[in-house]
Formats: sequence, structure tokens, C-alpha cells
Amino acid sequence: MFIQTETTPNPATLKFLPGRSVLGEGVLDLRSAEDADLSPLAQRLFDVRGVSAVMLGSDFVTVTKADSEWPQIKPAILGAIMEHFMSGAPVLSEGVKPDVGDGDEFFDAKDGEIVATIKELLETRVRPAVANDGGDITFRGFENGVVFLNMKGSCSGCPSSTATLKNGIENLLKHFVPEVAEVRAV
Repeated sequence: MFIQTETTPNPATLKFLPGRSVLGEGVLDLRSAEDADLSPLAQRLFDVRGVSAVMLGSDFVTVTKADSEWPQIKPAILGAIMEHFMSGAPVLSEGVKPDVGDGDEFFDAKDGEIVATIKELLETRVRPAVANDGGDITFRGFENGVVFLNMKGSCSGCPSSTATLKNGIENLLKHFVPEVAEVRAV
């Protein structure tokens, strides 16, 4: 098994591509070892000293480190991913479902058409690009011209995420949806 590794805009996060499906659809963003019981794969990764967060995506695993250096922990992470997939164990614990968006959303029903356009732009233009960097962005709400987005994986805590949010996503949405005045992370 060959696992590719890619850097992300967040220097504390690396993206690991095992060459096979991880979740297939959706994401599972685990911000602490206490959440690791949701995934046997995440449990193995949190067992590596220095791992502070894990995000499982369609065909990748994003790992965020705390105060360790990549040359010291990367081999253990690669080993944990390889061992997991070679064992045949499931990626998710029984009954756990990945986040596929559309949960806990808020917007006024009269803005339904605007929200549908925003969601389509996020799905077709934003999420694929963000997934390439080992992250995910999901729609959470629209209120008084403000779009609220949830940033996950390498996007969460990334030094360049504010620039991506304001200069990239906000400009894109404003261009196609004049009712959008601002974009904020939640």
C-alpha cells in the first residue's frame, strides 16, 4: 500500500491519500482524542503522540499536529493509516454517520432560492478546491446578507483561512449572489 502525502496551506496539517476510499461521502472532523471513539482509524491516529485533530474525507485523511515536528510523527501516522486499512477494520464505528452538510442550518424561508444558489456554488466551486487542500467547508446559515460557513480539517485554524474566506469565497458569492454582503466562519 502506497500512501501519498500532500502539504496544505496550514503548516500544522498534512493530507494523507491512501489510494482508496476513506468515507466515500461526507466528512468526519474530530477535534480531540475524546471524539476518536467515532472511528477506529481516528483512534489509531490519536494514539500517535502529537496528533491534535483528524478529519476523514472522501478519499483522504487530514491530520493536524500540536507541538511535534512532522519528521518525527509522520512515519507513525503513515504506519497507523497503513495498519488500519490492511486490517480490514471499518473506518467508522457502528452507527456513526459522516457529516454530509445540511444539518443545523438557519435561514429565513423567503431566502430559500438565494440559499439554494449559495449551496450550489459551495458544492461545485468551493468544496472541491478546499478538499484538495485537506479541508471542508459547509453551509450553516444565511441572515441579513451574511453567509455563515463551518470550516473543517486543514481550514480550521489555518493562517490563510481568513484570506480564503474573505478574498476567495466572499468575492465569489458576492459576484453570483448580489444579496450576499459578507461571509463569516462559525
